[in-house]
Amino acid sequence: MVDWSPIAKVYDPLKAGSIDGTDTEPHDRAVWRGMGARYKPNKGVVGDPLLTLFVSRLNPQTTEDKLQQVFSKYGDIQRLRLVRDIVTGFSKGYAFIEYKEDRSVVRARRDANKLVVDQHELFVDYEQERTLKGWVPRRFGGGQGGKKESGQLRFGGRDRPFRKPLNLGVGQVHEWGGGSGGRDWDRSGVRDREGDRDREGDRDRHREAEWGSRDRRDDRDRGRERDDRRQGDRSRQRDRR
Repeated sequence: MVDWSPIAKVYDPLKAGSIDGTDTEPHDRAVWRGMGARYKPNKGVVGDPLLTLFVSRLNPQTTEDKLQQVFSKYGDIQRLRLVRDIVTGFSKGYAFIEYKEDRSVVRARRDANKLVVDQHELFVDYEQERTLKGWVPRRFGGGQGGKKESGQLRFGGRDRPFRKPLNLGVGQVHEWGGGSGGRDWDRSGVRDREGDRDREGDRDRHREAEWGSRDRRDDRDRGRERDDRRQGDRSRQRDRR
């Protein structure tokens, strides 16, 4: 807990798939793939990674000239690289844009994200391949993207940082709601399930006893009502005689 940070300093697919970075088991197949991936950053890439943006979800028809036109309004561009298939030459749908100034990177990251270019809504983020140790792209089961619908949520990034985990101390009793609503925890921070089952059994027995006493009271009340009706019938018969 001492070295815990909301922003990941080293990329770990297992932690990136955890809401607080403390999971010990993968929760989906993508995490399994990310854990087994052997990805090495492209050493041929040049430029300052801290001044570089990653732009994805591009229209396959979008060209370098179009990207230059759109992103140059945020600042002076040092380099622009649209990633293309080495065989076909077709766009792979993502690019890297390096600016000359840090403020241009911040402005473009803020304003160009979700910008519609050639009928496609762009995703813009800071480059992480060379800035985050252990980085694994999403196509290998890593990344920081994903939506709730896809089940591939990733945490530890700027947009979706880790949530601070619940720090359960040794031997402490944590009360949820206060008062008599306390729950017992053992020294490992795990709820005392045996104690819970015992308490639940006591509550069930108490309910059974309570309902049984209610049934007996209801039977007695019904019996009294029948007796009262019989006495009333007898008195009316005597009056007729």
